[in-house]
Amino acid sequence: MDRRRFVLVSLAGALAAPPGAVAQPAVRVARVGILGSAAATTFTDGVKAFRESLSTLGWVEGQNLAVEARYPAERYAQLPVLAAGLVALPVDVIFAMGSPAVQAASTATTTIPIVMETLGDAVKTGLVSGLARPGGNVTGVSGFAPELAGKRLELIREFFPATTRIGAIANRSNPASTTVLDVIAATARHLSLQVHMVDVRAPTEVDRAFDAVTRSRSDAVLVVTDPILSSQRQRIVELAARHRLPAVYDSSVWATVGGLLSYGPIWLERFRQAATYVDRILRGAQPGDLPIEQPRTFELVINLKTAKALGLTIPPSLLARADQVIQ
Repeated sequence: MDRRRFVLVSLAGALAAPPGAVAQPAVRVARVGILGSAAATTFTDGVKAFRESLSTLGWVEGQNLAVEARYPAERYAQLPVLAAGLVALPVDVIFAMGSPAVQAASTATTTIPIVMETLGDAVKTGLVSGLARPGGNVTGVSGFAPELAGKRLELIREFFPATTRIGAIANRSNPASTTVLDVIAATARHLSLQVHMVDVRAPTEVDRAFDAVTRSRSDAVLVVTDPILSSQRQRIVELAARHRLPAVYDSSVWATVGGLLSYGPIWLERFRQAATYVDRILRGAQPGDLPIEQPRTFELVINLKTAKALGLTIPPSLLARADQVIQ
């Protein structure tokens, strides 16, 4: 076959080939691990916001993204095993929610990037060397603002001036609780309040905790942020109502299920911000170079229906400052 005939035959073959016959480069599928500090239901809305934000950024599950989620129910002791499982897969990034999960992930790997969503002190606990330049493989969003616990005590005094004794429910096994409890103690001394602290480390201890707060003759209760306690928020809100205890919480999700009052960062923002970190890392950014985001906006939410059920009158000055009032 001469050269001219060979070229014509080759061209005819190419034109006759079906469109799919041309090889396409394989789409790389990024694998993101999600590690929660409590039951999956605790993080339902947050994970939904996280996944939606990733989709907006171009990461579509089933196309270029696979997500592996692991939750320990309410047993922190399971976290190291779950974290090790994500590392063994392996995943490209771990999104760790809550201080216990972040600690477990950082222990399991020093190479796989970790994006955290936590309310703990990442510097004090040794997770990062600094907020502006964390170094290592951990970065993300920290809602750490222990001074807000003091502000919540002040809010209790404002809407309930006769308060002299406060019950504080916290999970001391969560490293994030230590600093917050120190702030509560200092603020209580400043306000001439007595604090009765009750340690809760499992869902089965919640009822007992409210019995203890009631026996201490506390006038109100402050619930310290923790994934296990958050997993029981409906139960906690119901117990506060049953014991007729005005209660203050850290985020609006409590007020929307019947909690009296909440004050803290807009919590879903942390999950959306975390998605931007995962996106940047999957596109080549190094976690140690990404500054840790801290809360910028806070919201005060008051549930008037709950206030009326407790026979409380919320001062007009406090209502005027509320970002949301639930009727």
